[in-house]
Amino acid sequence: MKRIHLFEIEDQDWCPRVLRDAATDYLRFVSLTTKPYAAIVPILASALQRAGKGQIVDLCSGAAGPWSWLQPALAVMGLHVSVCLTDKYPNLAVSEEFNRGTNPAIRYHPQSVEAAQVPRELRGFRTMFTAFHHFAPQKASAVLADAVRQGEGIAVFEATERSLLGLLLMLLAPLMVLVMTPFIRPFHWSRLLWTYLIPLVPMVLLVDAVVSCLRTYSLAELAELTGKIGAEDYQWEIGSRKNNRAPLRVTYLIGIPKP
Repeated sequence: MKRIHLFEIEDQDWCPRVLRDAATDYLRFVSLTTKPYAAIVPILASALQRAGKGQIVDLCSGAAGPWSWLQPALAVMGLHVSVCLTDKYPNLAVSEEFNRGTNPAIRYHPQSVEAAQVPRELRGFRTMFTAFHHFAPQKASAVLADAVRQGEGIAVFEATERSLLGLLLMLLAPLMVLVMTPFIRPFHWSRLLWTYLIPLVPMVLLVDAVVSCLRTYSLAELAELTGKIGAEDYQWEIGSRKNNRAPLRVTYLIGIPKP
């Protein structure tokens, strides 16, 4: 299936914050509930050990993605990391939640951060979960090149898959939103309004879920991206890992400066 770079609604400047935050809150809830990235914890832990990094800068964090459970999971393995969450459109409610000290090891950078132009003061190993497909090839290369230019390791993980099965599963998104929304915390009346009375959230998530599958990079395409930036002093690792908790494989790309 050929990669098609359509646009996702929540990426757009004109997308209302209330809809974007409702969508990212839902994605965070799904991540906490299903843990689609459980299979790659050892892979990320190994990358962090080889890079010798204890500080992580997470890009395109949305509502924090998997980090609420992933940071403690790494701690159980003996890796005590601190995480700085960032996003082009920061989820302010989630930012306030983490910055109140819910987990002192995780904080949310309140200012907008472009993944291809990370401020130099934000130092640390870069991660990205279910977000790399948002970038067209030229911009995706720029995201990797920015990490290389600043001498930081980077790891991107995708739980979506460009396949018929992936697309079929995404068609279930509206039903899952309707079922799960009452359990999402913190509670917001606006979320109920835009989910049940005016069902824009289910529709936005359906469109964005299908587009995400169509935009997901294959292993060969990821290898092509790393080749374009000419970073011979980096070790690149590209692969996929089956998660027993989910029907789709998790794709990953990891780049670490050579010793």
